[in-house]
Formats: sequence, structure tokens, C-alpha cells
Amino acid sequence: MKRTKLCLILLALAASTAAVRADADANWDKTCKKCHGADGKGATPMGKKMEIKDLTDAKYQGTFTDEQATKAIKEGIKDGDKTKMKAAEGLSDDDIKALVAKVRAYKQ
Repeated sequence: MKRTKLCLILLALAASTAAVRADADANWDKTCKKCHGADGKGATPMGKKMEIKDLTDAKYQGTFTDEQATKAIKEGIKDGDKTKMKAAEGLSDDDIKALVAKVRAYKQ
């Protein structure tokens, strides 16, 4: 009986983790991919134009915290009056947390 419950709990956790990953992938594709690219390297035409940093670079990733990444996703990034990154709209805190985890997963 205990073993069955444990298996069911583990299956539920695995399913919810897969769903979060799928949501993060869908949100990345919708919100981030145009500039940051599918691989996070920023080697897209818009990424090159905006001089986006390579999210696979561990040294670059060391320059910001998860809290800073969360704030950037929620509020966008400005340089004076110039918008460098638009705020992501329509995302829940959990969606943003999943995107930050996705960004961290790009680190090599």
C-alpha cells in the first residue's frame, strides 16, 4: 500500500515537472526566442542587432542572480529611455520562475 502511494506521488511529480518544462518551452518560444534564439545564444538577427549576451556562457550567467533575471522578465530592461528588453506580459510568477530555470539550464 505504501509503495503504491509512493509510486503515485512520484508519477504525479514527474507529470507536473514535465508540464512546467513544456510551459517554459512554450513561453520561451512565444516571448524570448525571437531575440535570444532557440539555444539561448542570442545569435538571431534581432539578438545581434541588440547585442544580446550568450546565455550559454557560464561567466555571463554569473553576472546576474535569479532575482535579477526575474525582475528583467517581469519589468523589462531599459537603458535610459531605450528599451533593451520588453517586459513579458501575461506570465504568472510560476511561468517566470520556470523561464529563469530554463535560462539557467542553458549554462555550459
